[in-house]
Amino acid sequence: MDESGTHVMRPHWPSWVPDAARVYLAHTEHGASIRALARQAGCHASTVLRQVRRIETRRDDPLVDAALRQLGDADPVTAGKEQLMSAMNDMPLPPDEQTLLREARRVLRRLCETGAVLAVAAEMDKAVVVRDTGDGGSTRTAVVDAPVAQAMALKDWIACGAPGRISRYRITATGRQALNRMVAEQESRVRGFAEAQAGFETGRAAEAALDAVERDPRARRGRYMLAESPLTALARRREKDGTPFLPEALVAAGERLREDFELSQIGARQDRNWDQFLMADPIPAEAAGGDGAARARHRVQAALRDLGPGLGDVALRCCCYLEGLEVTEKRLGWSARSGKIVLRIALQRLRRHYDEAAKGGGDLVG
Repeated sequence: MDESGTHVMRPHWPSWVPDAARVYLAHTEHGASIRALARQAGCHASTVLRQVRRIETRRDDPLVDAALRQLGDADPVTAGKEQLMSAMNDMPLPPDEQTLLREARRVLRRLCETGAVLAVAAEMDKAVVVRDTGDGGSTRTAVVDAPVAQAMALKDWIACGAPGRISRYRITATGRQALNRMVAEQESRVRGFAEAQAGFETGRAAEAALDAVERDPRARRGRYMLAESPLTALARRREKDGTPFLPEALVAAGERLREDFELSQIGARQDRNWDQFLMADPIPAEAAGGDGAARARHRVQAALRDLGPGLGDVALRCCCYLEGLEVTEKRLGWSARSGKIVLRIALQRLRRHYDEAAKGGGDLVG
């Protein structure tokens, strides 16, 4: 409590809100004094003052300013019940920790791709990731809700060099570090589940796999740790006649599979061993019901089964696991430089699968 007997730091803000932003909001929105905040934090008043000034200087950033305004307006302590309901109707609430991490992992991956920016227009409730295709054109690769983009800016994961009517954000060094942590945690969960399944079924195989990981720590980083997807790197390659090795339509098919794969991880038992799904019995469409994650699992399994062994393996590893082609070739026992040809064939089959599903009215949306 401060001198007036009110709480200095409010515990109701989402857990992802940085400490400096909490201090700033406590001072500017709730009137807590610098000295009271310093006493509560157990630091010198000059430290708190620097935090407040640092956040204040960042309010020129449209997303940071909107995030701070949203956190202040959604505060149930400073706003009455009627005012709070009005604020909730006018603007969405800040995302919770789980939503932010899930969306940030998806968007930051896209921003790691060469020529990618997050475009934000004033008064729009969505932001889009746009990537330069290298031939003077551009393609949209992701869409994110404005509150999530605001949270990423407040956490300094993205930054805008020149705010304007349409502000363009790029991933920061802090954002890359955060992405590495997120995908490492996801990798640990996926591998942990797969190893547990292997240990239950074939203890010796699991033990051998664990020994291999201990001997070569790089094996832990086989998945998810690329700055960009293998598809994006291949799309920049050109044939002798100048045409792209992977046309945009094939890249889009692979990215569609990856989006469904990531959506399928949401909820219980998200750490599943997808390698087994290539030969598993298909999930009936009606069994998926209205659950978005279950429907995404149905779409992924249907696509992998349509591709079959070999093509399904390379699509799963390169599109979903984001394994590099060299790693995939070694894991599947293929000859060097053969993976890109097989991957292109898999993407052609995958595109045909989606086209046929669209004509047949299949489950295409989450």
